[in-house]
Amino acid sequence: MGRLLIAIGILLVVIGALVQAGLPIGRLPGDIVVRRERGTFYFPVVTCLVLSLLFTLLMTVVNWLRR
Repeated sequence: MGRLLIAIGILLVVIGALVQAGLPIGRLPGDIVVRRERGTFYFPVVTCLVLSLLFTLLMTVVNWLRR
C-alpha cells in the first residue's frame, strides 16, 4: 500500500508540473474543430489518445507495484 501511495504522489507531482508548464491538454494538433454559423463541434482525437496512453502507463506501473 505504501508503494502505491508513493507512486500516486509522484504521478500527481508530475501532472501538476506539466499543467503549470502550460501543457496544451485539449488543444493539441490533430484535434478536430468545425466552426459553423450555428455552433462549434470539437472532438479531441489526439487528446484522447494521449490521455489513454498516460492512463495505460499509470495502470501498468500500479500493476507492477502490486506484484
